[in-house]
Amino acid sequence: MVQYNVSPLVKSLPASGIRKFFDMAGQDENMISLGVGEPDFATPERVRAACIRALESGQTMYTPNAGLMELREEIAHYLGSSFQLNYEPKDEILVTVGSSEAIDLAMRTLICSGDEVLIPVPSYIAYSPIVALQGGSIVNVETHEQEQFKLTAQSLREKITPRSKVLLINYPNNPTGAVMSYEDWLPITELVKAHNLIVVSDEVYAELTYESQHVSIASLPGMQERTIVINGFSKAFAMTGWRIGYACGPVEIISQMLKIHQYTAMCAPIMGQIAALESLRSGLADKDLMKEAYKQRRAMFVGGLQQLGLSCHMPEGAFYAFPSIAHTGLSSEQFAFKLMKEAGVAVVPGHVFGPGGEGRIRCSYSVSSAKLSEALERMGCYMSQTRQAHVAAVGAGRRLMGTERKGLGKEGEERR
Repeated sequence: MVQYNVSPLVKSLPASGIRKFFDMAGQDENMISLGVGEPDFATPERVRAACIRALESGQTMYTPNAGLMELREEIAHYLGSSFQLNYEPKDEILVTVGSSEAIDLAMRTLICSGDEVLIPVPSYIAYSPIVALQGGSIVNVETHEQEQFKLTAQSLREKITPRSKVLLINYPNNPTGAVMSYEDWLPITELVKAHNLIVVSDEVYAELTYESQHVSIASLPGMQERTIVINGFSKAFAMTGWRIGYACGPVEIISQMLKIHQYTAMCAPIMGQIAALESLRSGLADKDLMKEAYKQRRAMFVGGLQQLGLSCHMPEGAFYAFPSIAHTGLSSEQFAFKLMKEAGVAVVPGHVFGPGGEGRIRCSYSVSSAKLSEALERMGCYMSQTRQAHVAAVGAGRRLMGTERKGLGKEGEERR
């Protein structure tokens, strides 16, 4: 019998809690899945058409390792006009296989064994495993609903040690929908500079802010030189399957990330790069229309959750609601499993997002308004049944305790 000596580190990694529920939900055609953060829009027609034309003309070869120069130039222009970030396309921008590869490359480049990576939590579930694979030490920095899940200087300061090296952030945030303003970032940047930290800023939801303009931490004074900005086309441009992301930062770091990229991925797929280029050239209006749809769904869905008695702050970015289910007495996994089995609605249990996630569920409102309405109706029926069962259980418990007290009273009289 063959003995497979798989890496103990890899074996110790948990499987994705998001995929677990997504795969279970996919087995039921009547299931409404609010689990995976994927736009329900198809990639806009003009973008698809540009890719088809490129394929028909035979553009199926490798691109430069760092990506098509035209795409890097367009990314540079877009970031400058949208977020006041200025990068040199030649050597400060790297096109990757989705933003996930960009995060992985950044961690591989920056982390040595034992280095501490500070991660505000709740956080996207891939961060901790990626850090662990590089031998880094994960330090969770908790955020709280009473502060709109923003990262605060006080909470960060308490976790910084001489081994702290990287601050890995994600705003707008998955799963909380939290957004950071310029004023929110200012005290954070002072700590970053004082402790010589490098920031890896996952801004894949940058375009999906609803109450204000996205502010990148790299746009603050003295921060671009110590920040790797990561973004991509999956979320705001409805291009999840095209797998195109990018990393921007100092040439000293991007050049090292490029070396790893050369040996592992070679280059991002040319078809996806062509589609991304067209999105930036002619798809910005489509992006804005999709954002407006998410904004309307957000108001309807979060309002519906609150009417059901599920406490939920209004997310200011991304497309996730993160309501509390603590009052039900169920764990987040128990609640999510029962909701899926009994009501046909799939959500993600909050515990998979780390400390602060337990007692909550993540619901994506990137699906259609019709599905969101149906999901709320099903959740309402489920919540009603859960409340009735809870009341019945409490009543039965009280009756049992009353009977026991009664019996003890008689026994006490006999003893006296």
